[in-house]
Amino acid sequence: MKQDSTRNPAYTVDCEDYVHVVKFNPFDSGDACSLIAYGGNNYVVVGTCRFQEEDAEVECMQYKTLRTFHHGIRVDAIAWSPETRLDALPPQIRFCTAASDRKLRLFTSDLQDKNEFKTFDGHSDYINDLVFAPKEGQEVASVSDDHTCRVWDLEGNEKAHFVLRSPGMSVCWHPEEAFKLMVAEKNGTIRFYDLITQQAILSLECEQTPLMSADWCLKNTLKIGAVAGSDWLIWDITRSSYPQDKRPVHVDRARLFRWSRVNENLFATTGYPGKTTTQLLIHHLGHPQPIVTGTAAVGSGLTWHRTLPLCAVGGDHKIFFWVTEM
Repeated sequence: MKQDSTRNPAYTVDCEDYVHVVKFNPFDSGDACSLIAYGGNNYVVVGTCRFQEEDAEVECMQYKTLRTFHHGIRVDAIAWSPETRLDALPPQIRFCTAASDRKLRLFTSDLQDKNEFKTFDGHSDYINDLVFAPKEGQEVASVSDDHTCRVWDLEGNEKAHFVLRSPGMSVCWHPEEAFKLMVAEKNGTIRFYDLITQQAILSLECEQTPLMSADWCLKNTLKIGAVAGSDWLIWDITRSSYPQDKRPVHVDRARLFRWSRVNENLFATTGYPGKTTTQLLIHHLGHPQPIVTGTAAVGSGLTWHRTLPLCAVGGDHKIFFWVTEM
């Protein structure tokens, strides 16, 4: 693996607005292209991407907007449903958003005449993260500054409610075990809940705050990663409730942590948007230093491609894409 240090994004896509959040579809939608959604100040755009890394006939990358959904308010988080299919007739696009009015919105579209959305009410403060149940996609979990994690059905009914000890920052669903949910709290605690008994079954400790973001490694579900303060931290949940590995990475403070979806040793972190730029770092557990350092103008959001070692960050009227080697 080359030691690339600072470098410019491999690709960019121009957007009509500031991009607050960007999310690759983590599920197979039955199409050769990857679905990507990004949220601006009052809309969500859904598009497809194809990269030269996966198709030699593509020059650089191809991006195409499929549909723009009016949202009416700033988009803070997006989750894709596994029920999204581009190979169905008609196709189905389904995703859920969290917005600054403390509501969730579930969008369903056939990219033609059918465009529906439902609003889920219940959180009393800012919603920081949300995720669909990965197998059937019939439930959505969300975490909020109101010290709760809530699980909803697709009609917006609350199916489960966990009281937290501090703001909920991240929520992840186990990819195989449909009844396990991971919730990361700002106070540095990460808890795993059993959705059948609605009890906590395991907890991990950062021993530092504020924890801003955590992620479950899908290539090795014994690994959990997070950022707290200016450090990244990694746990092996079979070994200890304390991190096995940690390193200071962002001078100001770390903001987001995301595992690669193709390599259990690859992950990315972002720093807080500074006055003009945000630092993106791509790390490999076999290397003492970040293998890629990128900057984005006041960047926000961080997402990995489903099958490539490629991640994207939103920014000022742009999405930036960085590619690394495995």
